[in-house]
Amino acid sequence: MSIAISALGGVGLFLLGMTVMTDGLKLLAGSALRTVLAKAAATPLLGSFWGAIVTLLVQSSSATTMTTIGLVSAGLLTFQQGLGLVFGANVGTTATGWLVALVGVRVSLTSAALPMIFVGALTKLLTRGRISGVGAAVAGFGLVLFGLTTLQQGMGGLAERLHPADLPAVLAGPEAQSWSGLLGVLALVGAGLVMTALMQSSTAAVAVTLSAYYAGAIGLDQGCALIIGQNIGTATSSALAAIGASTTAKRLAIAYVLFKLVAAIIALMFFPVVIPLLVRGSNSIDGVTLLAGYHTAYNVVGVAVLLPLVDWFTRLVERILPERGSPLTRCLDPSALATPVVAVEAVRRTIARVLAKLCGAIEAALAGRAEPIRLGDAASVQEAADALRQARTFLSDVRGPSETGDEQRRRTSTLHALDHTSRLTEIAKAGIHANSKNGGPEEIRAAELCMEAMRSAATIAQEVAGSPRTTDLPQIIEAELRADVGRRVSSTDQALAELEHCTTQLRGVLRTHRSSTVGAVANATLTADAALTRVEAVRNIEALSHHAWRSAAHLVGRG
Repeated sequence: MSIAISALGGVGLFLLGMTVMTDGLKLLAGSALRTVLAKAAATPLLGSFWGAIVTLLVQSSSATTMTTIGLVSAGLLTFQQGLGLVFGANVGTTATGWLVALVGVRVSLTSAALPMIFVGALTKLLTRGRISGVGAAVAGFGLVLFGLTTLQQGMGGLAERLHPADLPAVLAGPEAQSWSGLLGVLALVGAGLVMTALMQSSTAAVAVTLSAYYAGAIGLDQGCALIIGQNIGTATSSALAAIGASTTAKRLAIAYVLFKLVAAIIALMFFPVVIPLLVRGSNSIDGVTLLAGYHTAYNVVGVAVLLPLVDWFTRLVERILPERGSPLTRCLDPSALATPVVAVEAVRRTIARVLAKLCGAIEAALAGRAEPIRLGDAASVQEAADALRQARTFLSDVRGPSETGDEQRRRTSTLHALDHTSRLTEIAKAGIHANSKNGGPEEIRAAELCMEAMRSAATIAQEVAGSPRTTDLPQIIEAELRADVGRRVSSTDQALAELEHCTTQLRGVLRTHRSSTVGAVANATLTADAALTRVEAVRNIEALSHHAWRSAAHLVGRG
């Protein structure tokens, strides 16, 4: 009983230490985690590399994966770029196994761990902000070391009662049938899967395997089989987390599960070849180190196989789980709320998509393809209004202040853009009783100016709703695309200037039209009701242009 208590206590301390350390590292990283991932994923290969580095630093593949989901949901990354980061996170999370292999199972770290826990806990309690994160990281690391020492003691006692011969054989002997070794492998793979599913941490499960091998409770071949199962088992937490989640989260969970299965199939196919080589290598290289290397190589091979096929893999996942719901609100993924900066960006892109859709509908109506111009009956306008209401609710759910002045200004400009786009929608829903073809000269001119304004606003909105901003790209990619970026910025500036010019001219047209129309009442050319209706129509056209201009200006940071 004491052996079981020691082993279970060691696992518990290890899990607690990993949680505290990860929370501290995430607090220390702050919004830099989002910035690094957004900059690093220009290509799947770069994404895999930096996904591994970031996971190594924050010691949590879950943190990397959840941040990636938020970035993909907000439109800052494509789904394919997100896959690269998730693949890399699987490699980065194997670093803890090396810590266990090189340090944790070899020496008692109690004398070093306990002071670290005390100093780290005291720092976390007495400080705030990132210094508090440093304290949590130090205390968590101390708990990890103390947990490893406790686990080592438990496994030492377990080795006295458990021998590799007591577990299923994974390499068939000369007189045994080959299928008996296969059954042994599958049995241990299943055991490893259950271990990870119960612990909800493949890192902890691998730590137990390495400690058990070092204590002599399992053989090297049996440890490799357990590691295969433990890698598959870590996908169970992602699958459970995706239940009831957004389409983006479900897609990444499916991709994560498929990645684990592909890597496991490859490992099982080469198991009869690789394991004898490792067993022979253990004569000159420490077996615990070989197990840690096998754990890393297992994931690296999976990434190396799937990266060249990432286009096909992306289409497969999208076919398994097609996108549902309105494309206007696709960015409003609840997972983005975990990072305020990402959540604000999701709202901005939603507003941009709504603005582009509205401007297209208004331009079509003013061009005479929808007379009389009553957009309130159009499904597109109602869909836009619903999307803006969801964006407003989503922005209200963003918790926590922005960390920098730029982020604060960006959140404020987003709220302004939301307000102006909402007013634009209200006018469109109310309808514009104007005839752009058979009206007077001022009405025809107003309609023409408004159509030009709608085209310019739609151009700007499509840019905002499109690819990630240039500041989110690595310097190498930014240098390669500098010419195209320059043209795009120039096009946006030109469209914004044209939009402002049309709005200014519309104000003059409104004044002239109002004067001439009211004068026509005195001449008995128009009735008072007809005159006021025509003035109201041009006023609404001018308001449409004004709100489109102000919304577009705030979306590009020129408000």
